[in-house]
Amino acid sequence: MTAGLSASSALPVATGRETVRALRGLARPHRRLAVGAGVVLVVATLAALAIPLLLGGVVDVVAGNRPEGDLTWLVALLLVAALSQGVLFGFGAWAVGRLGELLLADLREEVVDRALAVPIDVVERAGTGDLVARASGDVDAVSEAVRESVPEIVASALVIGLTVVGLAALDLRLALAGLAALPIQVGAGLWYLRRSRPLYAAERQAEGRRSQHLHTGVTGAATIRALRLQDDHVATITRTSQEAVDLAVSAASVRARFFSALNSAELLGLTTVLAVGYPLVQGGSLTVGGATAGALYFYRLFDPIGELLFQLDAAQEAGAALARLVGVTSLPSPAAAGAVAVPPAAGAAPESAAQRGAGVELRGVSFSYDGEHRALDDVDLVVQPGERVALVGPSGAGKSTVAKLVAGIHPATAGTVDCPGAVALVTQEVHVFSGPLAADLRLASPDAPDDRLRAALDRVGATSWVEALPDGLDTVVGDGGHRLSPTQAQQLALARLLLADPDVAILDEATAEAGSAGAGVLDAAAAAAVEGRTALVIAHRLTQAATADRVVVLDNGRVVEEGPHAELLTAGGVYAGLWAAWSTPRANGSEPETQVDA
Repeated sequence: MTAGLSASSALPVATGRETVRALRGLARPHRRLAVGAGVVLVVATLAALAIPLLLGGVVDVVAGNRPEGDLTWLVALLLVAALSQGVLFGFGAWAVGRLGELLLADLREEVVDRALAVPIDVVERAGTGDLVARASGDVDAVSEAVRESVPEIVASALVIGLTVVGLAALDLRLALAGLAALPIQVGAGLWYLRRSRPLYAAERQAEGRRSQHLHTGVTGAATIRALRLQDDHVATITRTSQEAVDLAVSAASVRARFFSALNSAELLGLTTVLAVGYPLVQGGSLTVGGATAGALYFYRLFDPIGELLFQLDAAQEAGAALARLVGVTSLPSPAAAGAVAVPPAAGAAPESAAQRGAGVELRGVSFSYDGEHRALDDVDLVVQPGERVALVGPSGAGKSTVAKLVAGIHPATAGTVDCPGAVALVTQEVHVFSGPLAADLRLASPDAPDDRLRAALDRVGATSWVEALPDGLDTVVGDGGHRLSPTQAQQLALARLLLADPDVAILDEATAEAGSAGAGVLDAAAAAAVEGRTALVIAHRLTQAATADRVVVLDNGRVVEEGPHAELLTAGGVYAGLWAAWSTPRANGSEPETQVDA
């Protein structure tokens, strides 16, 4: 993928060739519809081309005082041609629009599929707003083009091409006369394309930057207010908005100059056709009706040429948006994103986790977020199937990084991460989706019946508050609905974990948001959620570590201690020091001021 990475975006933008190749791939399953639409539009265009010829025949009948019967037949054929072109063009436009909608639906699915697999570090570098702008604004631009511009472009292109053929068949000299407008049209078109393409691409990028700052303003409103940065943030939004407006105005100015040149070309072309037709009629090589048909042919080109170029303007904008969407589809697929296997730095790995069942194995794993500083440095860690391991250590030790590598969110910089089973990750930042509570739970298991939903809620201790909701499982929660407390939201996330039933569960400080009041409730819920499965638990409270099968202590990205809780306390090492620092305030009846978190 070339493209087009902008300075402010880490997400790729497809080149023109890559975009066309992607469209061909999307169109391949719909070849029959595409061919059928093309045939119908060609027949409709031929019916439309018959009308100037028939009108020319009417002129010749009247001028030559021929029998009225000839006129009757011509008028009847005119009616048939007019009705046929209307019906066929309508059906052809519908077929082209239908084809476009099918292609867009396939593209949407692929964009969403790949967007969900984008590594978090890529999204963070690109900015959430860029991805949101692609999934919303860019999709809207392409949708509008598919519904309005594409059918008009296809129909207009056919009318132009076949009308030129008809004009040449009528009299080549008339067709050559019409070419007088061509240099102006071609020159104006090339000038327009050269200037409008980068303008539209820049406008889409500017919209992405504006969306990013607007998104940051909404999600980070509390922090912005706390730091009194409202004026600075509003100024940034104003600047990026003005940038987008300036680019839109520039594009409109280029468009106005372009259409002015086209009007001049049309006037010159029609004048030339009439000027050439007059001596041809005088010399007897062309009838008055033939000259009339030639002028009508050329006049009929004005509307489709204008429509084509007008819609080409919208197509240019949609093309820039489409290149950004195709760029997203070039990202690794979800299946590929989870396949991490980098050769270890040295030595041969022992028997893999795949041979033992749904365990976890890290061998010689190193990872860096910025390419310079290592968050993990040559980590070896084996979690046996069914074992519950607690990761502890001071802030920044690398615990969450281990969780993200095992979950497939980040690829290892070096070493191997082997986790053959299905993995589910629950963090302290959970999201309650807007809608009925049952629908939120079924995100993890779409076909789960109500009794299975209730069983999962019961295992995590949520039955009492769910039954107290106005409509039980049908109660609307999230934005616009019933607000859940942090403890309830975490119980909901843990219930989803149970419904997903993964082989490996990772809890990354999943009980941290509860505070001291809900700590016991969530600790019990977390224990129930990981029971009977391989588990990595990043312990916010060391009581979770004390109940684990094994404790692994990380410091500065390395494993410095591991073993059962009691053995590590007896050893008097790093873990014993962490336990003493954590438990002393508790002995005095209060929570420790400094938690042992990631």
